[in-house]
Amino acid sequence: MASKSAKAWTYTAGYESLKLSTIKPPTFTDFERERNGTPHMLVQIHACALNPVDIQMMNLPSWNLPWNALYGEEKGCVCDFSGTVLSASRESGFQGGDEIFGLTLQPYAPNGGALGEIADISMSTCVAAQKPKEWSHEKASAISLVWLTAKRCVEAVEQYVEGSKNKRLAVLGGSSAAGIYSIILAKQKGWTVATTSSSRNKDFCLNDLKVDTHVDYTSQNVRQAMSEFAPDAVIDCVGGTECIGLPTSWRYISIVGDKTGRSSMGGPYTYYDYLAPHRAAIQWARWLKGSVGLGESYDVVVLSMKKEWLDDATETLAEKDIYVDSVYSFDKANEAFERLNTGRARGKVVVKVAEPHSSNG
Repeated sequence: MASKSAKAWTYTAGYESLKLSTIKPPTFTDFERERNGTPHMLVQIHACALNPVDIQMMNLPSWNLPWNALYGEEKGCVCDFSGTVLSASRESGFQGGDEIFGLTLQPYAPNGGALGEIADISMSTCVAAQKPKEWSHEKASAISLVWLTAKRCVEAVEQYVEGSKNKRLAVLGGSSAAGIYSIILAKQKGWTVATTSSSRNKDFCLNDLKVDTHVDYTSQNVRQAMSEFAPDAVIDCVGGTECIGLPTSWRYISIVGDKTGRSSMGGPYTYYDYLAPHRAAIQWARWLKGSVGLGESYDVVVLSMKKEWLDDATETLAEKDIYVDSVYSFDKANEAFERLNTGRARGKVVVKVAEPHSSNG
């Protein structure tokens, strides 16, 4: 049974409005009665991981519009979580006491989001799996979004790389969270991988991730170096246009689009960015040209919400393979966001919310 109140970080409109608040989670009776058959879970959160999209969603201009249904409301935030199920609809596939990890794509509502002691999670917008006993909650919280994104990216380039005798892949941003797991998946397939990072992360990329070629974007000409590497496909985790249309590349997949800033939405949203219509038009033209076979096939993708992919992570990854940059206490969540905003995190920035044995009353 959930408590009468809980602590959560909430916002009204914009990242600057983020604050530590008291929320009133639904009771299990409310939970069953009000959901009209949609499977839900109440989850005690033990840890959550931050993503740039969390800030981007908080900064959406629509939150400031009076006709938005959630205008002025305190909304939760953060997508990635690990915790213990307090109660669950039968159709959810989980039951009270299960230790789970996953991703919710509808945190931006009252009582929503993983950055709180208790989360009310709709299974219509969530994918979750049983947490391996060997994984800490901090590590488990750090995997869902980036693993599902990396799986989607590698799937999108696979036929182009496998169809080549050289089997070469370029990953731009190899020390980013999505870049790390894209490299891990590519190396599992036996591909030859080149990646970019700053000199600070060179040893990590070469020694830990076992990339074949490293390009220091702070001191080298990235396009020239990648042209010499001659990839069959490119996975772009950083944005921009520096490596689009390399002479040997048949496929270019981006999770960011052409933008390079961290505060505005990336992914397929960039095709419809009314704040940068010229950039959006260029992306559409590039996609259309590739789709009719005139040069490199191009697309901006987002993760796929596949439970079997999360289950695959539990079978594929040891805890040591999950990279966490830093862990912050719950009351220091704002400092965790500041770390994320530096753009220098190697792996995920995690907030530890509560120990598994703790009680919310």
